[in-house]
Amino acid sequence: MTLRDLLQHRRAVRRYAGTPIDPDTVRECLRLAQLAPSSSNMQLYAFYHVTDKAVLAQLAAACLGQSSAATAQQMVVFVTRQDAYRSRAQAALAFERGNVRRNSPPEKQTKRIANFEGYYGKLMPFLYARCFGLLGGLRWLISRTIGLFRPMQREVTESDVRVVMHKSCALAAQTFMLAMAERGLDTCPLEGLDSRRVKRILQLPRGAEINMIVSCGVREGDRGVWGERFRLPFDEVYREV
Repeated sequence: MTLRDLLQHRRAVRRYAGTPIDPDTVRECLRLAQLAPSSSNMQLYAFYHVTDKAVLAQLAAACLGQSSAATAQQMVVFVTRQDAYRSRAQAALAFERGNVRRNSPPEKQTKRIANFEGYYGKLMPFLYARCFGLLGGLRWLISRTIGLFRPMQREVTESDVRVVMHKSCALAAQTFMLAMAERGLDTCPLEGLDSRRVKRILQLPRGAEINMIVSCGVREGDRGVWGERFRLPFDEVYREV
């Protein structure tokens, strides 16, 4: 299918048939989801691929009994992991050191590696660190002060950074759903859920947050989707500047 075909085919499926789906196919689609853009390439997310029937039943209840969850053959829980910012920054830094050595002219390597060390070794840990909102307030003050003299990123509070992580995780989830559509499989992104119960079911660490749950399966004929798709007129959302 072309990209247009994939986008037309993908729908939020509300009821799945009993057709089993291959976990390896879902796993491969999650590998493709990792190719989605991620802010500063921090990849502060995790994918919990649920195939166990007992756990699926628990998650369906935590998703308020929605039919798209209750009839799902598998589910993927997309989770943000701000608590992993140090290890993810160090992993990115280790990669970039090697990347520079492999691909940059020798005379530019020292400076470029130093830039990455400052970015992933200092800036990213400072941006993602949390301390009861105090560090976010300090970042806000620094940002506003610098912004008096030159363009400066303004979204630096702890709540701002949380939004950034969820955006990156959602990009991965959308990429996953398109990859599933390419393989003729269906999905539904779910936000109506009891996040505390989901975290307990999956035994997630305290610092993890639920971004969304994506149910997976094969749509049950005409009952799989709720009629025709509605979208606002394009002119209502499009502006050329």
